[in-house]
Amino acid sequence: MSRYSSRSSHSSTTPAIILYDTPGHTPQPWAPNIWRIRFILNYKRLRYRTQWIEFQDIEATLRSIGAPPSSVRSDGRPVYTLPVIVDPTRNPSRPEILSNPNTIAEYLETYYPARPVFPEGSRAVQSLFVHYVLEVFAKPLLPIMVPLSAKGLPERSQPPFSHSQVANALPPGPHRERAWQLVKEQFDFLASILEKNSFDGDGICAMGHYVSYADFAICSVLLWIENMAPHDGWARVREWNGGRWVRLREKCREYMDVC
Repeated sequence: MSRYSSRSSHSSTTPAIILYDTPGHTPQPWAPNIWRIRFILNYKRLRYRTQWIEFQDIEATLRSIGAPPSSVRSDGRPVYTLPVIVDPTRNPSRPEILSNPNTIAEYLETYYPARPVFPEGSRAVQSLFVHYVLEVFAKPLLPIMVPLSAKGLPERSQPPFSHSQVANALPPGPHRERAWQLVKEQFDFLASILEKNSFDGDGICAMGHYVSYADFAICSVLLWIENMAPHDGWARVREWNGGRWVRLREKCREYMDVC
């Protein structure tokens, strides 16, 4: 549990949700899909703890606990990725084991409805919004951030493909600047959409005044950039769109405990 959290006062014998995560090169978690779930757990004030798994141990560990695959390849082979949660709190003799961040988010909202991350009537719209964040908004980041993320893993956790990815990382120069320009175009577009909330909110949050699952999806991407590209990436993003992304990060700060 991080120094930012107060959950350490709970008895160690009290059942807690287990969130599986993989470490990077800094103490702060980095993976955006896992941050989405950590935000929900913190926002709902659920008791949980993080179980750290080195990258190369993910599949073996998830198979050993009976976690379902997060997806299936075209050849029928299962794919095991994080996040995964194990929830023994509802039924200690048969804990729920879930993978895939969308499945986990729906589960947590259904069975722990207090402090909803999907405000009433917004689940469909927010699900579409998060799909946009993952499939469109974040897509130009991949050529930049995936090699940096592979490079940022601990040495023994370097996946077999990471050496080629690191070798393909964009060096400083016009190609990298063009890549960041494509990223900025997505940030500019999203800022123009969120700015419409200035008429009945602060123009920062997707739902107006209060953070929700949509904001956690965006902030997860911001933390990915901040942790894996603090100088070349976050130094740029924090200045874009009048500093709105720093303000969104601050809105989400109280839900950044690492337990």
